[in-house]
Amino acid sequence: MNVNLVNPNTKQVKQVKVGFSWTVFFWGFFPPLFRGDWKWFAVILALDILTAGFGAPIVSLVFSFIYNKLYINDLIANGYKPAEEASRSILVNNGFITAE
Repeated sequence: MNVNLVNPNTKQVKQVKVGFSWTVFFWGFFPPLFRGDWKWFAVILALDILTAGFGAPIVSLVFSFIYNKLYINDLIANGYKPAEEASRSILVNNGFITAE
């Protein structure tokens, strides 16, 4: 399921999937790179390098389960809000934000 997040200051909208990240599973550090998520791009790339490339499948598998949650939390911390009621409901049900 996807949620739409909007930055109230810039009106920029981002659509983000909640749950398992198939893109990170298959492509590793490239999804954070293409999203401009420099922090998690650097972390995943550093872990791939530290494991000499042999641990890259394990790093990708682990981050597949947690990356979307990390990305959504970072967007919310940077001021993004749910764009509509359906997105707010999904975020509340998954523990990202509290019901107000």
